[in-house]
Amino acid sequence: MILFNYETDFKLTDESSVKKWISSCIDSYGFTEGEINYIFCNDEYLHKLNVQFLSHDTLTDIISFDYTLGKLISGDIFISVERVKENAIELSQTFDNELHRVIIHGVLHYLGFTDKTEEGKLEMRNEEDKCLKLFKTK
Repeated sequence: MILFNYETDFKLTDESSVKKWISSCIDSYGFTEGEINYIFCNDEYLHKLNVQFLSHDTLTDIISFDYTLGKLISGDIFISVERVKENAIELSQTFDNELHRVIIHGVLHYLGFTDKTEEGKLEMRNEEDKCLKLFKTK
């Protein structure tokens, strides 16, 4: 089950389509959807979590807490809408495209992908692109 929670004025325009897309991405990797909670928030909210839980005193666009057991994907994904907007501008992307990339980025971590090295970042970007293509075909 995928749930969307909002700690800011932002709201997804089509939650149903986004849920179906996330589910199809998970299925395409041979995993099962458990409970995934998305929490959309602002920079201040996410910064506090970053300091409290990760000891990182920086702004970020996403923090994910992974509760996956085997092939059952579960976790909490916090997304700063402010950061996504700024990143979209910096990367010359639409807000929706950047938001979808960040939404699936957290799930890809649960599937075992990492972005700690340059090689890992490239692989993560390729997997994000594959999933984004699935959304565009839905």
